[in-house]
Amino acid sequence: MENIPKNNRFQNKVVLVTGATSGIGESTALAFAKEGAKMVISGRRAEEGERVKSAIENLGTEALFVHSDISDEQQVSDLVNKTITHFGQLNIAVNNAGIEGQIVPTTEQTAENYRHVFDINVLGMLMSMKYQIPALIDAGGGAIVNMASVAGLIGMAGGSVYFASKHAVLGLTKCAAAEVGNENIRINAVCPGLIDTAMADRFTGHNEEAKAQFVAGHPIARLGQTQEIADAVLFLSSDHASFITGQYLVADGGQTI
Repeated sequence: MENIPKNNRFQNKVVLVTGATSGIGESTALAFAKEGAKMVISGRRAEEGERVKSAIENLGTEALFVHSDISDEQQVSDLVNKTITHFGQLNIAVNNAGIEGQIVPTTEQTAENYRHVFDINVLGMLMSMKYQIPALIDAGGGAIVNMASVAGLIGMAGGSVYFASKHAVLGLTKCAAAEVGNENIRINAVCPGLIDTAMADRFTGHNEEAKAQFVAGHPIARLGQTQEIADAVLFLSSDHASFITGQYLVADGGQTI
C-alpha cells in the first residue's frame, strides 16, 4: 500500500484508542500519532501495550498506556481520568476494543458467552461513551468513532451473539450522536469487513479454505488491511467529516453489496 505523508491533521489533539494493543486498534493509534496526536492507548495486555507505546514515542509524539478492561465501569472511569490527568484534555476517542466470542449455532450458544461478548462489545462501549462525552464537552467538543462491523448490518449462521452485539453498537452510536450533536460532538462508527488480523484467523477457525470463502464474497477480491480501517477512522475523526454524525462508514471491500 502507498504510504500517505503525515500532514499533522491532529497536531496537539489528545486521542484515546481502546483495544490498541494489536490489529486495527494498533494501526489506528499509530496512524493518529503519525499525524501529530498525543496518544492514550488501552488494553488488557500490558506487554503489548508497552510495545505499542514505544512505537508511538518513536514517531516523535507523547504516549500513555493504561492497562484497562472496558467491561469494568470503574476501570473505564479511571482510564478517562488518567487521560485528563496526564494530558489535560480529551479531544477524540476511538472505541475499538471488542471480541468475537464463540461462533456456534444459536442452539449451542450459552449465557456465559452472551455475557462475555456483550459485556465488552456493548456494555464496554456504553460505559466508554458515558465517561468520554463529559470530557469532550469540557474540551469544547470533539469526535468519537465506534468500531462496529459488517456484522452489525447482516447475519451469518453461527454468529448470533457477536452479530447481535455489533447491531447494538450501531444503535448506541446513533442514540448518543442524537444526544450530543449540540455540544459540538460527533459520534460515528466504522463497519469493517473481514480484515487480515488475528481475530479473522480465529473467526474462520484458522482454516484457509474458510478464509478463502470470505475473500470470494468481497468484490475487491482480498481481505482488508488494518491501515485501511485506520484511514476510515481518521477521516471520521477529522474536520473533513465535520457534517457527519450518527452514521456508519462501511469499509468491507464490497462484501455487503
